[in-house]
Order: sequence, then C-alpha cells, then structure tokens
Amino acid sequence: MAKGRELKGRIKSVENTRKITRTMEMVAASKMKRAQDRVAAARPYATALGEVLSRLYSPELAERFPLLRQPEPANAAAGARAMAGRRVALVLLTSNRGLAGGFNANLIKEARTRLAELEANGAEVELHVVGRKGIGFFRYVGRTVAVQRTDVTDRPTAADAASLVDGLMDDFVARRLDAVYVVYARFVSALSTPPTTLQVLPVAPPAGAGAGAQRDYILAPSAEAILTELLPSYVRNSVYRALAETAAAEQGARRTAMKSATDNATELLNLYKRTYNRARQAQITQEIAEIVGGAAAI
Repeated sequence: MAKGRELKGRIKSVENTRKITRTMEMVAASKMKRAQDRVAAARPYATALGEVLSRLYSPELAERFPLLRQPEPANAAAGARAMAGRRVALVLLTSNRGLAGGFNANLIKEARTRLAELEANGAEVELHVVGRKGIGFFRYVGRTVAVQRTDVTDRPTAADAASLVDGLMDDFVARRLDAVYVVYARFVSALSTPPTTLQVLPVAPPAGAGAGAQRDYILAPSAEAILTELLPSYVRNSVYRALAETAAAEQGARRTAMKSATDNATELLNLYKRTYNRARQAQITQEIAEIVGGAAAI
C-alpha cells in the first residue's frame, strides 16, 4: 500500500495548494474591484484637464512654458540620428509581488524594447524602476537603475505620483532631460492589460488644441496663470493614472493566474483520486483472490 499512501499524501498537498490559490483568487478579485473604481474615478478628472488644456493651448503660449517645450527636429541633412545627444528618462512600473502570470514579464519586455529603440536613436536613457520585480530583473542583467522605488503600494495616491514625477519635471525645466516616458499596464479589462509606453514630458498638444481660441472666454486671472498651475497637475495626473491602471491590471492578472492554478489543481486532484481508487480497488481484489485461493487449497 506504499503507492496508496504516496497518492494520499499528494492528494492532501494538492488540496492545500488549491485552498491557497482559491483564496488568492478571491482576494485579487476584491482588490481589482477597488482598483477599477480608482481608475474610473480618475478618468473624468483627466478628461476635464485635457479639455481645459486644449482650450487654453496656443503656439504663442507654448513658447512661454518649459513643460510644453517640444524637441527641435533632427538634422536629417547631416544624417544625425533622431535623438542624438538627448537625455531621456524612462519610468517602468511593475509590482512588488509575483504570482501574476506574465504581467511583470510583459512590462519588462516593453521597457527593454523602448530602451533599445531610444538608445539606437542616440539617446542617453536614465532608467527609473518602481516595483521589486522590475528592480530585480535589471539588477540581474547588470543594468544601472537611477531610481529604485518599492514604497508604492497597490493603492497608489496622488502623492505617490507627485513624488515620482516632480523631480523629473524640475530636470526637464532645467534642460537636464529632454523627454520622460512611462511604461505601464493599460487597464482595458480584467483580461486585456497591454503594456503601454506613454510620453508625459514634454506635454504633447492635446487633440483639437487651439479649437477654443476663437471663442469668447473670460480667463481669471489669465491664461498664463492658469497654465502655470494646470500643466504640472496634468503631468502628475498622467502618472497617477498610469499607477492606478497598473495596479488594477496587476490584480486582474493575479486573479486570472490564480483561477488557472485553481482549475489545474482541481484537474490534478481528480486524476490522483481516480488513480488512488483504482489502486485501492486492485488491492482489494487481489486480497479477495488470495483468500479464495487459500480457502480452496484447504
């Protein structure tokens, strides 16, 4: 009955594992609902900021605000590469924990692709990584990371976004940086969270920018004063949305991974139980045959 005892041990182990994965699935589902609510709450504010910015934007005003400063076109005649000599910051958002399927691997792959593209175009890239998984990977491959953050939880706040991007805005204004990109997971649904690269600096002119220039607006105190406060808020909100969507995507990926693990554990458990029952039935049959044979011999 050694095989039977071994199977009973495996059955017990798989049952315990299934309890854990099932619990993690339910926890991730609960956290994902709250994270979805944060994403939904952030979108109207972002839309309103974009609409105000598009109404206020004009090429004349853009020249006065460093955050709107667009890079000069490359010298194609001289054969210069598109971003030669420019300094760029790439911010990668990953999670602090694993057990989320390919979630972190996809984000890291997107970041490596962007790094390769930027460096191939002649840019000097400064890497900022949020999350233990991204930090661990780039430490393993020997890539220098300028900033490492593990204090941003799965409940990001506006203060987290400000702490991430305020220093980068200062560097951009001082011309120590020419662009800032954020690699994050865009939350479309629980099953669709594609890794995405977003340029947050310089602030790109919104779609339809300048469409409100002919309208009769009363701006108080002035368009310049409004943009002075609005542009940093717009950048911080872009980073906050990236954090919120990544947090929601992480929980969605973890729920999917844990559901798959629970389903696999159930299938394995059924297989072990069938095997155990067959082995036990064969042993009982053999014992009956031995008893009948012994009785016939007597």
